[in-house]
Amino acid sequence: MTDPFHPPSTLRLTVDADALAANWRALDTLSGSANAGAAVKADAYGLGVDVCVPVLRDAGCETFFVAHWSEVAGVIAHVPGAAVAVLHGVLTEADCAYARAVGAVPVINSLDQAELWTATGGGRCHLMVDTGINRLGIAVTEINDARIAALDVDILMSHLASADERTAMNRMQAELLQEASEAIPHQRLSLANSAGIALGPDFAFDVTRPGIALYGGVPRGELTGHIRPVVRVEAQLLQCRPIAPGEGVGYNATFIANTHMRVGTVSIGYADGFLRQRGPGNALVHDGRTLPILGKVSMDMVVVDLASAPDLRAGDWLTVPWDITDAAQQNGLSPYEMLTVIGGRLRRG
Repeated sequence: MTDPFHPPSTLRLTVDADALAANWRALDTLSGSANAGAAVKADAYGLGVDVCVPVLRDAGCETFFVAHWSEVAGVIAHVPGAAVAVLHGVLTEADCAYARAVGAVPVINSLDQAELWTATGGGRCHLMVDTGINRLGIAVTEINDARIAALDVDILMSHLASADERTAMNRMQAELLQEASEAIPHQRLSLANSAGIALGPDFAFDVTRPGIALYGGVPRGELTGHIRPVVRVEAQLLQCRPIAPGEGVGYNATFIANTHMRVGTVSIGYADGFLRQRGPGNALVHDGRTLPILGKVSMDMVVVDLASAPDLRAGDWLTVPWDITDAAQQNGLSPYEMLTVIGGRLRRG
């Protein structure tokens, strides 16, 4: 229920549920005989597990991947615990106890984790084999260790280091995972992330793990036409004002007017994930009209040129471009960063 004493937000983040569901179904289809899961770590890449997980669940997704144990409760509020895989594995007995209490499944990443999981009772787990990214996972040289043989492995997985590039390393990693699968008893194999799905059926195995493409990213050209934008961000105009030639805008007056102008102050800033590097050369939009950003992005505000929209007034809503496939718009940020840096005020808007 809406709190009648709580004023409405001056920020809006809209997740297109139909597009999110369509993206998952497209990636599931592109996965061929494999089943697509969903990476929902980092609060569903910043878009909110309470919003995204039910949509993905209803679209048909049965396996969800998070990174931290602190993320589990939010996901299992919408799906059974057994559907949740925790990529960071278990470091303590408390991790193991919690996993068994809620039914979440750890991804074992080392011989020490394997030993701990078995010593505290064992049971179903997933296992990561490092095939070249050198982050998490047992080494290929460790696949015959007795501590690995003692595990009850459901998904045996690895992670592609350069799936968004044309490189022989992709094929090498797939072959190394296949070799590991011959030594380690398991139920299912998994390698492909979003970009890996685009590499074709030789990389899909049994379970794919799309992430960025679910939320509108296109990490490889082969996905163009299959993936729809998911995010829409809007912010309100707080104030409109005239400025004269020679007057500056914002911190350090990095913009100086050379003519009389009408400018607008907008309720979004770097605390909301609209980072400073996205300011220069970019613009907000109203009904197709471009409103260039003037000066530096502040913590809570940006200033725009209203020359193309003289009718705008305080309280009007502007579209804040958040197209994560537009490299020029990103100004040095990756699509992943554009989503995961979204601030709490915007996500609660």
